[in-house]
Amino acid sequence: MTTETTDTRIAKAFGLSGDNWMRHANPVSVWTRFAVLPLLAVSVWSRDWIGWWSLVPIALSLVFMMVNPLLFAVPKSTRNWASRGVFGERVWAERNTVELPAQYTSRVPNVTYAFQVAGLALLVYGLVVLGLPGLLYTLAGIAIVQCAKAWFIDRMVLLYEDIKTTHPAYAGWEYTEEKAR
Repeated sequence: MTTETTDTRIAKAFGLSGDNWMRHANPVSVWTRFAVLPLLAVSVWSRDWIGWWSLVPIALSLVFMMVNPLLFAVPKSTRNWASRGVFGERVWAERNTVELPAQYTSRVPNVTYAFQVAGLALLVYGLVVLGLPGLLYTLAGIAIVQCAKAWFIDRMVLLYEDIKTTHPAYAGWEYTEEKAR
């Protein structure tokens, strides 16, 4: 019996299972998710300007983060970097149910997670400190998290490109606008 990965549990928390993965494969979904962290940071930072009212933009940012993967329609084409990254992420999340090529069992995804956690620590510190030093920590943290996430997605693109050659079901996830009609 295979156990669920943490990635699978997180994906399920965001409603990503079955056909819902195709909605998240919409490049607009992927690219707008990169906006969530800066929006959340500005929302938390706004407590210095608007006090308790900052809870409104914080809540809206968190709601957007939760609904974003399902907010957009299935894309007209999945022949793009963002969609392929989502497909690789899906394979990665379900890695206990499919044998991954040897080069994808490395620690690289975990290294990207470590960079994201380090960036998040800087970000949180900056949001606590505020002022110019806090701004610098916040911006550095956002940059580190976003770059590490892009690195992770890029690894997932490579995983998808490799695994679709040996698993026809995965290759079927990729299509162009003509096939979608």
